[in-house]
Amino acid sequence: MSNRPVSPRSSKENVPPAVANVVNVRKRPSDVENPGALNWGPPQKQSVNHSDIACARTDPLVGHGRHFGRTIRTFCRIHTLITNGLSRTMQLELGRIAEEDLTRVANPFSPTIFSDLAEQRLYSSLLKLSPGLEERLNTGSAQDLHYVADMITKGISSARSDDTKSIKTAIVDWITPSKQVLSPPIQRNVKDNRGFHHPRTGELLCPVNFDWKDEKVRRDLASGHLVPSGDVWPRFLYRYFEYDPKDPWNGLLRSSLLVMAYKHIFTSPSSVHGGASKATRSSNARIHGMTSVTVASLAYVATQVRFALSDSPSFCRTDLITDSEYFYNLVVDLLEDENERTEVGDLLQWWNQTTDFRQIFPAQINHSRSVHGDSVIAKIRERRRLIDEGLWVAPQSKNGTASSSSSTGGA
Repeated sequence: MSNRPVSPRSSKENVPPAVANVVNVRKRPSDVENPGALNWGPPQKQSVNHSDIACARTDPLVGHGRHFGRTIRTFCRIHTLITNGLSRTMQLELGRIAEEDLTRVANPFSPTIFSDLAEQRLYSSLLKLSPGLEERLNTGSAQDLHYVADMITKGISSARSDDTKSIKTAIVDWITPSKQVLSPPIQRNVKDNRGFHHPRTGELLCPVNFDWKDEKVRRDLASGHLVPSGDVWPRFLYRYFEYDPKDPWNGLLRSSLLVMAYKHIFTSPSSVHGGASKATRSSNARIHGMTSVTVASLAYVATQVRFALSDSPSFCRTDLITDSEYFYNLVVDLLEDENERTEVGDLLQWWNQTTDFRQIFPAQINHSRSVHGDSVIAKIRERRRLIDEGLWVAPQSKNGTASSSSSTGGA
């Protein structure tokens, strides 16, 4: 029996059948055993009474929370993160502890137990994302801290909810083969016939170590006799939805489905198929100055797609069926593993620089383009280099004198 606490919000639909064989499910540590901002379990609610509800709805912290959840950490207890971060920062500044003293690996066998160093880095990322937040936390009261945490948490939750709703509808088009129709059809706003109950979503969700063509596998997955846990990854994560057991990195997180979902969330729905966005508001990426694909944003998009393909009606972090939080943490853990630095670097380069997918952040690509050798800017730079090295020979004007711009730079 698992010792993971169950949220009071969990519905009967989120409880696996008694006869289900949950594939590779691991026990998760309880919050009592492992207190921290990134541990398992439902978020703790703070009983704070805010008098200005209208202000809360428009507080910039909500927007910062939305971007934090999408690109830095979507499953996180912000109040605990801030409290621990403030305490550690003070101890570091006073010299009571050094960064080397922070635990780097709390449990090498479980990515659900995070190190002090990882938590502190998340805290630093939060401060960078929200200008003025550090001063606000250092000078504010305990009630101010609760308010900040509530607003950021609200942003994280609202962004995740908005993306879940929009992708649930859009993904029907993405998984429909060109010039074909799905049989049976999939309703856009109802998920009853998704997951392993439909041949298309079932094939995409099928664990890579299972054979979807095997009738018994399909039957066991559809009946709930087999329930893949978060560490059994689905086929849709791979390019062309094909998994190479001899090289599990080959094509991982490079599928066209992930690319479409990424564009949908971070640029605009109209950019999914290469069209220009006609939205009157800036994209989520542009609003926050996002210029490249990040590790956590990839994990976030993969988690959203995985949930959209499933038949689960609501996104619940304690849901044992979709196991979304565990899946998300495992993807982040892999992509942040120092031992996988080369492969992760290749993956991010593929997302950020590959010609076929430049349109995710097209403006940023131009900054790294080479300048033509015969361009005006190249000629000016070469002229400056020669002047600095004392090798510049000023061109002669028509009357035989040196050009005025050669020495003064004037027109």
